[in-house]
Amino acid sequence: MSQAVITNRIRLMVIFVVCLFVLFAGRLFQIQGVDSKAFAAMAVENGTKKVSVPAPRGAIVDRNGAELVGSQDGLTITADPSMTAENAPEIARILHSSLGDKIDYFDTIQKLRTPKSKFVYLAKDLPTYEAQRAIKAVAKAGYPGVFSETESLRKYPGGSLAASVLGITEAGGKGIAGLELQYDKALTGKGGSSTYEISATGQRIPMADSTVAEMIPGGEVRTTLDRDLQWYADQRLRDVVSSAGADYGLAITMDVRTCQIVQMSQAPTFNPETREGLEGSALVNRAVSNVFEPGSVMKTITMAALADQGKISSDSKLTVPSAMVIDKFPIGDYWQHGTLKLTAAGVIAKSSNLGTIVAANKMSDSTFYRYLRAFGFGAKSGIDLPEETVGLVAPARDWTKAKHATTSFGQGVSVNAIQMVRAVGAIANGGVMCTPKIVDSVRSGDGAKHTVSPGATKRVVSKQAAAEVTRMMEAVTADDGTAPTAQIDGYRVAGKTGTAWRVNPQTGRYVRGQNTISFMGFAPADNPRFITYVVIDKPPRNAGGGSMAGPVFKDIMSMALERFAVAPTGSKSPKIAQEW
Repeated sequence: MSQAVITNRIRLMVIFVVCLFVLFAGRLFQIQGVDSKAFAAMAVENGTKKVSVPAPRGAIVDRNGAELVGSQDGLTITADPSMTAENAPEIARILHSSLGDKIDYFDTIQKLRTPKSKFVYLAKDLPTYEAQRAIKAVAKAGYPGVFSETESLRKYPGGSLAASVLGITEAGGKGIAGLELQYDKALTGKGGSSTYEISATGQRIPMADSTVAEMIPGGEVRTTLDRDLQWYADQRLRDVVSSAGADYGLAITMDVRTCQIVQMSQAPTFNPETREGLEGSALVNRAVSNVFEPGSVMKTITMAALADQGKISSDSKLTVPSAMVIDKFPIGDYWQHGTLKLTAAGVIAKSSNLGTIVAANKMSDSTFYRYLRAFGFGAKSGIDLPEETVGLVAPARDWTKAKHATTSFGQGVSVNAIQMVRAVGAIANGGVMCTPKIVDSVRSGDGAKHTVSPGATKRVVSKQAAAEVTRMMEAVTADDGTAPTAQIDGYRVAGKTGTAWRVNPQTGRYVRGQNTISFMGFAPADNPRFITYVVIDKPPRNAGGGSMAGPVFKDIMSMALERFAVAPTGSKSPKIAQEW
């Protein structure tokens, strides 16, 4: 081999080495300079693990801080299909055996075989012990690729307690009904994360660098409800609805001075934890969403409007005919009678439709309509609950003589229960109406407290007018009234019964023989503190507001007076003349 050939080969080798050096140098510059962030990220990704730290959803508590809804740790089971596809049937069988109906066998097989995927959800919202048991069973069988992630689950210590008020969350933790929906933003926290170094085998490296993004828990919603009173009312209402075979029942108790709702019950109801009884319309809070015709409870509003105008008082003398025909529409009372000479108090005490019409004819359509609107009918009450309806009050220009007459005794006008409580609550509160309130305050995850505004108040009738109607209502609970069953030992009680024909929602026509009955009352009548409204839909045909709803009112009101230590005033109910 000639010297020239050797020299050329050496030259080529030197050139090759130099080129290789330049190449490595250029790549190093790229890594350290141009793409440093990208490659650092890859290094982190390949040598670290990021774990999400879910924020627990905030609690909902009663007025005294007792937990109504809380959160507990749970797990979600996930899988890596690239690792589970080959053994999908066996893994699915083990999971189904451990979790039962919480996981579908065939659906799980499909998920475990998801092509071109390294992550799928298999089961969510599992108690920790259940999820861990299932994952351990899979691991014990020698199958890789099944994992778990921590999450926060809702718990309900009271079971079905106040379920229609509290509402529920969907699988992802978002509120979909009740206070869970209304205060979803406040209850939802901000999730955090933890990133740490791992070994080649996936094990965390002790003492290695880690970064943490702090988790902020959801806020606490403090309601105005009293847990013990709520529990008692729930049970009492459930028992009467069940024994009567009624469609549903409602019971609401409000502090007339503050408009704080201390109890709001519904039957039938559901268990938000097990979801038992959730079918049908159980999730709907009927107290704010259902509309119905209130019947004779509306007579208190009619009399309040008249008293405010100075056109009537409790002892006003009214001549009540045996029957009426208005716009070819026959109207009578629930009992047969001839011409009666009743006081206004007597009309209310005996719940005479005809006597109420005689009184209501003292004011025009427009005036009557104006008072109905002032009392809040045909508009939302403003309570902090979702899906409130507005009811229906036809404009005065559309009224006929018959419409004027039937509206006076609570037919032909539609309300929801909270509207009715708010309106009659104004009478109990000396003529001043306020906005119903069921949430007192919200405490954010960082500890800051926000008190919910009590809402606006307005005077709708004079103090004297409210006092006159209260006297009339005390006659209802007297021994010779329509609701002596509502009497409470030691306390003066003002009340009013209600019975109205039910309306078929499909046809819009009345269904004879099917009624909605109710009782509205407040106590102590001479210094009102609480008002309670009991509504029972489609009870037995012979049931009335006094006979069925009155005793429920008595029991719930008695409990409320005891829970809040409201002492009797010591005064006796006045003897109110019902006839003249």
